[in-house]
Amino acid sequence: MHTVAVLALSQVIPFDLSTPIEVFTRARLPDGRPGYRVRVCAEQPEIDTGVFTLRAPWGLEGLAAADTVVVPGIADPAAPLAPAVRTALRRAAADGTRIASICTGTFPLAASGLLNGLRATTHWLAADKLAAAYPDIEVDANVLYVDNGQILTSAGAAAGLDLCLYLIRRDYGAAVAADAARLSVMPLEREGGQAQFIVHDHTPAPAGLALEPVLAWIRDNLAGPLTLDQIAAHAGISTRTLIRRFRDQTGTTPLQWLHRARIRQAQHLLETTQHSVERIGAQVGFGSPTAFRDRFKRTAGVSPHTYRRTFGGRQ
Repeated sequence: MHTVAVLALSQVIPFDLSTPIEVFTRARLPDGRPGYRVRVCAEQPEIDTGVFTLRAPWGLEGLAAADTVVVPGIADPAAPLAPAVRTALRRAAADGTRIASICTGTFPLAASGLLNGLRATTHWLAADKLAAAYPDIEVDANVLYVDNGQILTSAGAAAGLDLCLYLIRRDYGAAVAADAARLSVMPLEREGGQAQFIVHDHTPAPAGLALEPVLAWIRDNLAGPLTLDQIAAHAGISTRTLIRRFRDQTGTTPLQWLHRARIRQAQHLLETTQHSVERIGAQVGFGSPTAFRDRFKRTAGVSPHTYRRTFGGRQ
């Protein structure tokens, strides 16, 4: 039987901890036998989760006997990784054990060095922090999970369910995974990635920018056919200077910032109005419904219709 060790670190997030326990313990093979044996392991006998104290029945030695190790998220991603935990994770990896993380559980894996040179994801709120702290990792905040073969990482909360179901499919096939998905009241595969859940009040830009009046003007004029020349003329500078200032102050180009602002406004309208997709596309400045749908899917990872089904009705 496949053994899964769930590593409970200090300040483990209870939801992330329970996800692999529930999904793997409920998985059944076609003949009714359980597909997994699940063990909760920790460095210390008792773990503070912030809302209750957990008593783990297994120590770090449980990782050595596991086929898969799952590292749930922790409340403080910057918390130092205990040397004994680092050693146990690296030893498990050296033995060929599959290791997966949920949400901010990516940070302990990063601290262990197991993600160096690999692509990885985490909760979108923590993605920039992960990229800054570990520049050797290629951080992708738009996906639900990343499979590097032996090492896998997933995004926040429900993405842990996606990852666990994916692992079941890898181990036992689609039929067993589909049955586990039904028990979890989850689709076996969700459309789109994490990008559809990323929320910006407008389009991200630090407060106090010299460009803020220009950004505000762009947001007020999204419906119009704005061009680079028009934006530069409003700012009273050359297009070359405008591009340089955007790069310096927002990290992107004027037209990329404009596209993101239009899509964010479109998301708001999809969430709060019953306007047709075609009307919303025109309201945010797209010349054709096809151009709007293409840009929306490239940015949010799903179509406008799918986004509305997921987030609509918040009026």
